[in-house]
Amino acid sequence: MVVEFDEYKGNKMIVLKRSEDDTYPFKFGKNKAKLVVQYFEEVKKFAEEEDEE
Repeated sequence: MVVEFDEYKGNKMIVLKRSEDDTYPFKFGKNKAKLVVQYFEEVKKFAEEEDEE
């Protein structure tokens, strides 16, 4: 995983990439980062639950 920082309209953003050449990185700003931290356990449960097929 690659972590970078960027800026959008004057706001700092974090950029998460699966690899250096990831075409579609996951980008978000400070407010969404705070939400992820606040609800970390719920996000973790969601990520770990098995996909329904």
